[in-house]
Formats: sequence, structure tokens, C-alpha cells
Amino acid sequence: MKKAGMFASLLAATAVTFTLGASAQERQILKGGNWSAMVAETNGGHTLGNPEAKTKLIEFMSYTCSHCATFAREGDGAIKLIYVPTGKVSYEIRHLVRDPVDLTASLLAHCGEPKKFPGNHEAFMSRHNQWMEKARNTTQAQRSRWQFGTLGARFQAIASDLDFYEIMETRGISRIEADRCLTDEAKANALADTSRADVQKYGLQGTPSFVLDGELLDGTHSWQALQPKLDSAI
Repeated sequence: MKKAGMFASLLAATAVTFTLGASAQERQILKGGNWSAMVAETNGGHTLGNPEAKTKLIEFMSYTCSHCATFAREGDGAIKLIYVPTGKVSYEIRHLVRDPVDLTASLLAHCGEPKKFPGNHEAFMSRHNQWMEKARNTTQAQRSRWQFGTLGARFQAIASDLDFYEIMETRGISRIEADRCLTDEAKANALADTSRADVQKYGLQGTPSFVLDGELLDGTHSWQALQPKLDSAI
């Protein structure tokens, strides 16, 4: 488990809260059916499945966390294919922002309509090793571009150096669209502010961490540890 690194000096505290939920019509259509396609944006992430499910699972993750990438490979598919479709479990993915690279990826994962998020998220996690290797091998000149200028310009430099634009193109999102997401400073501030609030609210100390029905699961940072607790809750 990696410790949560909060970069307090990068962003100003500008709180922006928004929630995009399922309409009454959408809920009626999905009632009693397969909830796997239901995605709703929350104030700090995205919820997959029935928002009124009895069992609510929240994952706090970071894109620069290798353990989160491992969980994405081992646990995400099972949760989305076995648990979410029943409507008994909702699965919310929230961001514990550790550093500017993590925030850049988070902004791009949120790019597009809410239904785009699961695919965007998977695209970043499945390529985690490749772009993290690029991040470790960046030059001083590249890292300097990440530290100066507007927030949007810094995020654009990170996206360019780590091939994030190419990842987004595989998702059908053009560079122009990606740049609109990267220069959305209100959204960047909101993600960072919500992340800080979540750390204080739940006492988060690392990623991935899981909250099940409102309770932080101590010592649970892998699919092997989470699965029996999820099964017990159901």
C-alpha cells in the first residue's frame, strides 16, 4: 500500500460540487434489469450500477498507484461483471489525488459524458506500466514544464509527455476535447478539494482503500482481501 501524498501547494481551494444522477425514466427502465450500463457522476467520482443499491462500495484510488493498477486488473472486472449487474451493489470510484500526474489522468478520465468514464478509467489503468515508466524517465526540462505556467498548461505538458493524448484518442476523444478537460481549472480544484475532504472524513492513509456501507475497511487494499467482505455484506 502506498501512502497518500497530498500536494497542498499546487491548487487553490476552489470548491465546486456537482452531481449527475439517473433520471426517473432511466431508473424505471433499469428496475429489475441489468444495471451494468448505469453510470452516474458524483461530486468526487463515478458510481457504477444501481445508485439505490443496498450494498454500497466505494474505492478510493490514484492513477499513479501501482497497487491500484493491480486491483483494476484483478477486481474491477469481477465487480462490474458479477456484482453490479444485479442491482444489489453499487460501485463508486473516487480519486485520492496524490500528485499532478495523478490529477492530469483524473481530469482526462472524467472527460466526456459519465458513461465514458469506465472505459476511460480502464484505458489508463491497463496502460499504467507504460506511462509510469515514461514518467520515471522524464528529463529535467520536461519536469520543468510541469511546474510553471497556468495549471492547464502544466496538465497539457504532462499529457503530452506521457502519451495521454494517444490514450484518449483510443477512447474517441480528440486532442481538442482533451485540452478542454485539461484546462478546466474549476474541475481540477474540485477534484483536489474533494480528495482532501475524503481523506479527513474517512481517515484514508493510502490507496486503494475501500469503504463498504459507510465503513472504512481497515487492512483491505486488494481484491483478495475485499471479496470475502463484499460477499458477506451481500
